[in-house]
Amino acid sequence: MSIERFTIPYSETAVADLRARLQRTRWPDELAGAGWQYGADLATMREICRYWADGFDWRAQVARLAAFDHYRFQDAETGIHFIHARGKGPAPMPLVITHGWPGSFLEMLEIIPQLADPASCGQDPADSFDVVVPSLPGYGFSDRPREAGMNIFRIAETWVRLMRELGYERFAAQGGDWGASVSTVLGLRHPGQVIGIHLNYIPGSYRPHVEPPDELSAAERQFLDDDARWLEECGAYDHVQRIEPQNLAYGLNDSPAALAAWILTKFRDWSDCGGDLERRFTRDELLANVTLYWMTETIHSSCRLYHEVRHSPLHFQQGDRVSVPCGIAHFAREAPFPPRQWIERGYDVRHWTDFPRGGHFAASEEPELLAEDIRAFFRPLRQRAAR
Repeated sequence: MSIERFTIPYSETAVADLRARLQRTRWPDELAGAGWQYGADLATMREICRYWADGFDWRAQVARLAAFDHYRFQDAETGIHFIHARGKGPAPMPLVITHGWPGSFLEMLEIIPQLADPASCGQDPADSFDVVVPSLPGYGFSDRPREAGMNIFRIAETWVRLMRELGYERFAAQGGDWGASVSTVLGLRHPGQVIGIHLNYIPGSYRPHVEPPDELSAAERQFLDDDARWLEECGAYDHVQRIEPQNLAYGLNDSPAALAAWILTKFRDWSDCGGDLERRFTRDELLANVTLYWMTETIHSSCRLYHEVRHSPLHFQQGDRVSVPCGIAHFAREAPFPPRQWIERGYDVRHWTDFPRGGHFAASEEPELLAEDIRAFFRPLRQRAAR
């Protein structure tokens, strides 16, 4: 195993190719007044892709990323890109933060300094963290898996090896989307290494073990109905990525306009933006994330994680329980979200916060709220970390 410094690559040739492809986009037709009813709105996508080709500066984004310390971790399983921000405080707690799809490590850029250097935002330095933000295998600058089986359980094992190589035998974990799944597995399978987990999402494949004749509450049954309805109405992406990610990849890996439509629709639908993407995100923020997928050609490998989890879901068996302390941050637009009783069947919930705003991309939508909730949850657990 080894850890080496990593420099974010930049290629003018790749940028020129991207711009040429955008300028040659063969746009589809659209029904009059369709808006977002059938998918991404045509007028919106034309404008975003015009800016992507003529106004967006990928070189400037790469320079912005250079302000952070980037590394690559290589072991027998895979190569992992990560950011490592050393905490500025008396006793920083090691914390690994895991992103999801269709996001990336870029989601965490706003909260990294707030967690590593709380004093920089007027908070107590005693709440500082050594922050580690890896890119999932098959995402960003991490290696694309070459064989089947790189699921959330193996990713959690990779995170344990990564943190150990950094000198952290015990650490905290945080995540939303796939990050919630990986953090859950860390608490479930590696409790000796994990101080606690903080989640702003509950894994979609999570099913607690329910012992008969124990019955689900009315709230739990309603959640399962809502979840099934959501998947029927909004889960087309989930179905195709679980079943046929290869077929999807032929178009998304070849057409930047298609890639942007596929990703930005989810940012619009899942964030607390009221249907207006630029109310929550700047164009540069949105396109930096899409460009990362484009430049690294990782849309297929990222989607394939859905296929892997289909075969290795987070279904708890009898006796399975996340025994380490768990904190939950529920942002208003994160839906469907299970009731507390459903979560407590499998997690030791010590901390719960309901936020009146914010959505699926909480780290970039509401970085101050999320950072403060992480600090508040782990504050009483710092003594546990010292054992």
